[in-house]
Amino acid sequence: MSKNRSAIDRFDEFSEGTVIGLSIKTLIAVGMTIATMVSMYMTLQADIQIAMEEPKPPVSRTEYELQTEMMDKAILETKEDISEIKKSIDKMEDRLFNAR
Repeated sequence: MSKNRSAIDRFDEFSEGTVIGLSIKTLIAVGMTIATMVSMYMTLQADIQIAMEEPKPPVSRTEYELQTEMMDKAILETKEDISEIKKSIDKMEDRLFNAR
């Protein structure tokens, strides 16, 4: 009679006294899977903690100094170029207004 019963009807048969047959091989596989997952989780948490505590600077000190020096040179060159352009504009204005 149990062959004609549906899976839902057979689910009612499980109770405290129900014995489920598991092989040692299956239990070892489940244990290894759980151990692997816990190990991966703990490693990930440790990596996150290390990343939060020790942020590495993206630029070294010497690299920063060289970049600063290059920027300072570029600013000075730009300043000189602007003063030359201003002189040229002043000259053009003088010619424009004195030509009349």
